[in-house]
Amino acid sequence: MTLTQLEIFSLVAELQGFTSAAHRLGISQSAVSHAIKALEQELGVALFRRHQAQVELSDIGVQLLARARGMLGLANTLQQEAADARGMKRGTLRIGSFGPTSSAYLLPKILSRFRLEYPGIEVHVDEGPDRQVIQWLDERRIDIGFVVLEQERFDTFPLFEDQMVALLPADHQLAAREHVSLKDLCNDPFALTEAGSTELVMRLFNEARLSPTVRYRCSQLLSTLETVSRGDAVSVVAQASLPVGHDTRYVQRALSPRVPRQVGLAVLDRRQSSPAALAFIRIAQCVEL
Repeated sequence: MTLTQLEIFSLVAELQGFTSAAHRLGISQSAVSHAIKALEQELGVALFRRHQAQVELSDIGVQLLARARGMLGLANTLQQEAADARGMKRGTLRIGSFGPTSSAYLLPKILSRFRLEYPGIEVHVDEGPDRQVIQWLDERRIDIGFVVLEQERFDTFPLFEDQMVALLPADHQLAAREHVSLKDLCNDPFALTEAGSTELVMRLFNEARLSPTVRYRCSQLLSTLETVSRGDAVSVVAQASLPVGHDTRYVQRALSPRVPRQVGLAVLDRRQSSPAALAFIRIAQCVEL
């Protein structure tokens, strides 16, 4: 069993295809097939179920994938610790990011400084909803992730605080107010942004024993903005996620009572984090956000 075989196994599982994995790795499909076959023969189990061009993990494959990712993460940490002794000139850092707040507001500022200090570190950024970033951390698919705090099962590092705001059509009757309550937002169709702080928004309503009339579930914030701008719904979003510049079709109003939101970085275990991940955390905490 080699690390290369485990890397190929992990990538085939992630992309659900031998051809996709081959393209990503820059090798032939036959080389991918050979590596998986050799690994299956050595382990004595079938790791995948084949369905024409697509594959899915077998039950034992699902179980072994977490172990494989853990071994790959440990190997990456060892390589980076050795690289750290040489000035950290090589290595890979896998980052999970969600929504405009981290992807468009926080990440570019941090990466700009990180690349200046560590130009040899290859950075991979995966973007998805906030709950998916947490899943990626659990599955060891990423080394570090942007998350909405608190996250008790991870080691976390606070970076930035903004507030949740009500998003209203410009001509909505509530737009004349300075503050809006969650209860006020239950009288209209509600748009929920799946890529944003979905869990936080729904928890706010649940804790207030309120139920918004969710009529739209938008995969991206831009879709939510368009839905609200048309007058089809109201919403609650993070203030920092809103685009820079004024769009006259919608307005934001502070929630009453105020609802702060804290965004930070999370790792599974700081003691096992790679030098690159720890350097990213250090830089993130120093950059003016």
